[in-house]
Amino acid sequence: MKSKSSSKQFLFGKRNYRFLFIAFLLIAVGFILMSGGGSDDPLVFNPEIFNFRRIRLSPTLVLMGFGVAVYSILTRDKSSQ
Repeated sequence: MKSKSSSKQFLFGKRNYRFLFIAFLLIAVGFILMSGGGSDDPLVFNPEIFNFRRIRLSPTLVLMGFGVAVYSILTRDKSSQ
């Protein structure tokens, strides 16, 4: 007969899920900032696609988001130790 004392536990702690949520927000904001800048007419070039926001800021936010996600997965919750 199996004992019913085994309780279900989450894989990560509360701190890990907070960091993962922050990572998802950073990635989403990065992709939102990266969007746009196109032209309705395919024969007209729009130089706005090469501005600072789309070339430097957005990819940096996305990479930071991936870094925070990796950190949130690899770090150990201090309350579970």
